[in-house]
Amino acid sequence: MREFDYIIIGGGCAGLSLAYELDLHKKLENKTLAIIEPRDGYKKDKTWSFWKVLDHNFDDCVKKSWKNFSINSSTETKHLKCDNYPYQSIDSGLFYKKIITKLKENKNISFFKNIKDINQNKSFIFNSVPSQETNKNNLWQHFYGVEIKTKDKIFDDEIINLMDFNCEQRDNVHFFYTLPFEKDRALVETTWLSKMDDISLKDYDNQIKNYIEQNLKIKNYEIVYKEEGAIPLFYPSNDNEKNKINIGTAGGMTRLSTGYTFLNIQEQSKFIRENIEKISNTKPFKIGNKYKFLDGVFLRVLEKYPEKMPDIFFNMFSASSNTVIKFLSNKSNLLEDLLIILKMPKLIFLKSLIK
Repeated sequence: MREFDYIIIGGGCAGLSLAYELDLHKKLENKTLAIIEPRDGYKKDKTWSFWKVLDHNFDDCVKKSWKNFSINSSTETKHLKCDNYPYQSIDSGLFYKKIITKLKENKNISFFKNIKDINQNKSFIFNSVPSQETNKNNLWQHFYGVEIKTKDKIFDDEIINLMDFNCEQRDNVHFFYTLPFEKDRALVETTWLSKMDDISLKDYDNQIKNYIEQNLKIKNYEIVYKEEGAIPLFYPSNDNEKNKINIGTAGGMTRLSTGYTFLNIQEQSKFIRENIEKISNTKPFKIGNKYKFLDGVFLRVLEKYPEKMPDIFFNMFSASSNTVIKFLSNKSNLLEDLLIILKMPKLIFLKSLIK
C-alpha cells in the first residue's frame, strides 16, 4: 500500500481548507498528501455564513455580502450596521469546485474513499471527522433551510434578518434566519437550539412553509434548493494522539454559543501551514479559553432558561454592533467582553456559573 507524508481524514470544509492552504503556499512540493473522503462527487450542500473579521482565501466563493442586519423579538426589531465587518455567505458549490480543481493539478495529492487503502504508519494525520456522540443530553444547533425564488421582487437585498424570534418556541430556543441574495431570491432557515431527541421539533417543512406564508407574507414562490444540518454545541471527545491533530469541528473549531466555524477553520489551517515543518512538536491551535468558559456559562443558561434566550440575544445587540460581532467571532478584548456581560441578566448568569 502507498505511504504518504500527510493524511487528511474527511474532505469537507476543514479538510479541503487545510489542503488548499498547504497547496497554495507550496508546502506540498516535496511532500505527499492523501485526502480520505467517501463521497462520490462534490455539489452544493451547505451555506457557510459569518462576519468577515479577518481575510480568507475564498472571496471568489462569496455569494453575497451585507452591511446591514436586523434582530426580531416577538414585539420589536433592531436594525444594525456592520460596515467594518460585513456579513458574508459562502456557496459550498463554488468552494468545492475552486479547491478540487486546484488540488487535482498537484501530482503529490491523492484522493481515496477509504483509509484502509493506504499505509498510515509513517504519516502525520489531520482528522476532521468528529466522534459520534450519542448522549441525549447534549445540545445541538439543528437547522433546515430552503432557497426560494419569488414571482415578485419583494426582498430588500441590502439587509439580512439574522434572528427572528417571533415564532413558536416549544420550550426550546427557536428562530428564523433570512438571507436575501437578490430581490426575488432568499435563503430562509428554521434553527433550533435543543437536544436532538425531540422529534416534534423536526417538522421543518411545515415550519418553513408557515413562516414564509404567514410571517414573510409570501404566497407565490418556488423552492430551488434545500439544506439541512446539525452543529454540536459541545466539544468532541476525539482523543489527542501522537502524530495526529484534530481539525474543524473535530478539533474544537466550532464556537459553541453561535455555531460559527468557517473562519475558525481558516485560522487553524493557516496556523498549521505556518508550523507544518515542526507540526509533530506544535501544540494544537485553539479558540481562546475565555470563550470556552463564557460559552459554557451561556449554554447552561440556555439549557436551564430557554424561555429567556430570545430576550438575552436581543439585548446583547444593545451593545454596539462592532462589539457584539467581535465577541461572537472570538476577536473581542476584555473591555468588549465586559460590555457584553453587562447586557446579560445578572442573577441567572451568576446561578449558571455553578454547574
